[in-house]
Amino acid sequence: MQSFVLLASLCGCVLCSVWPFQMQCYHCEETLLDNDCSAPKFIVNCTANIQNACQKEVIVDENGVIYRKACASFSTCLIVSAGYQSFCVPGRVGSVCISCCNTPLCNGPRPPRISLAPSHPPTSPTTLLIITVSMATLD
Repeated sequence: MQSFVLLASLCGCVLCSVWPFQMQCYHCEETLLDNDCSAPKFIVNCTANIQNACQKEVIVDENGVIYRKACASFSTCLIVSAGYQSFCVPGRVGSVCISCCNTPLCNGPRPPRISLAPSHPPTSPTTLLIITVSMATLD
């Protein structure tokens, strides 16, 4: 029985080491600002053991935001993203931001925006003036 367990463990280790790891990423080019192409229809299987990362490009031009997402080699992606680092100024026309990640579907949806604004509207200067005048007349 012990030899069977040992043989099964050995086979499991051999199969795990040669079994190709296949990354999944989002793959698309989309120019609509409200669609960053993160729908399930854009999920692809990358080339096993070659494309071990996902890449995302966010390009801002005169027409809006262009998203490009694809499978990539992690080392190549890092080199490319480093080359474009000086061009990455989010929100500015001409900006090109490239990011790399190495977990399945990591180039997916944008994280939700977190608003730091107060829950009530700010007081306008006119409102402050009216309050100040009203308080002055009460004295």
